Amino acid sequence: MMTNLILTKTKNTLGVNFDATTGVLDLTGSSYPENTTEFFKPLIDWIQKYFLEITGKLILNIKIDYLNSSSIKYLSDIVDKLENYNKSGGAVEINWYHKEDDEDIREMGEEIKEDVKFTFNIISE
Repeated sequence: MMTNLILTKTKNTLGVNFDATTGVLDLTGSSYPENTTEFFKPLIDWIQKYFLEITGKLILNIKIDYLNSSSIKYLSDIVDKLENYNKSGGAVEINWYHKEDDEDIREMGEEIKEDVKFTFNIISE
């Protein structure tokens, strides 16, 4: 049985709540960890395990304030994996939230959206 992945948000790492039962994945906060690989590897491993064991719909909710460049790279890797899952028949949706006045985060979402074929909602809060 697959377990949920929950990491408490800190000043420099994202809050993570990946629910294996519902397929809802939440990323919240800012990401500039000392070791980006160490932080993101369990997230990517969990998603790949989900593809193999559950094969259900995935909804990724992203509510971020700041990402450093290495975090952006890992987030792009996650989106690429979701795109591959979608191409192989898996249902995927991303909800990309940004504060109304945060153009940088909105533009980042729009750039990522251009590269995918699945539902990608950009939502102003």
